[in-house]
Amino acid sequence: MDNNNVYLFYPNLIGYGRIILAIASFWYMSTSPVCAMFCYALSAALDAFDGWAARTYNQSSRFGAMLDQLTDRCALLALVMALCKFYPNWLFSLQMTAVIDIASHWLHLHATDLTKQTSHKQSSNPILHLYYTDRLFLGFMCAGNEAFYLFLYIRAFFPGPTILGAHLMSYLAAIAFPIAFVKAAISLVHLFSAAQTVVSHDIALRINSPPKKE
Repeated sequence: MDNNNVYLFYPNLIGYGRIILAIASFWYMSTSPVCAMFCYALSAALDAFDGWAARTYNQSSRFGAMLDQLTDRCALLALVMALCKFYPNWLFSLQMTAVIDIASHWLHLHATDLTKQTSHKQSSNPILHLYYTDRLFLGFMCAGNEAFYLFLYIRAFFPGPTILGAHLMSYLAAIAFPIAFVKAAISLVHLFSAAQTVVSHDIALRINSPPKKE
């Protein structure tokens, strides 16, 4: 294999598999929750392996990082869109979580490009620094966030037995909710930190650009 063929890097091949599984889960979300859950969960689980492959085989790439980000964001967006159908009374809250998630990561990735950083997992912000450098914390937050939305999805089809007046899936979603809430708060930090970076870049360009002659 051509060592410079980024399209065929092992982590990117895993990424293509994640995309296929995610699309399959979208197809089944309204009618076959078991198939949808299996495909979605497997796609999410493979996220850990593409990073491992990139480090093991020295095949990190900007394309791979963006592919990974897009897959994560679009998969969660599709799940939230399904939840909007199952929980119409929560429409606004679900819309806002999707908007914050996508906007924050998009601006953060763009800010990374503007500042010519080698990885989007770098930040001078102490909260984001912890988020990206502590893999256990990052994994816990991402898994807990996904679990919250997946528990809501499962609840729409299989709420589980009733315990003290509430269904089992409602309890599980309530347990995972604080993690999802903190993850959304971190996304807001992402958004404001990235906006500050982009504005600082704009100011630097204006200061360093020579005045135009009339």
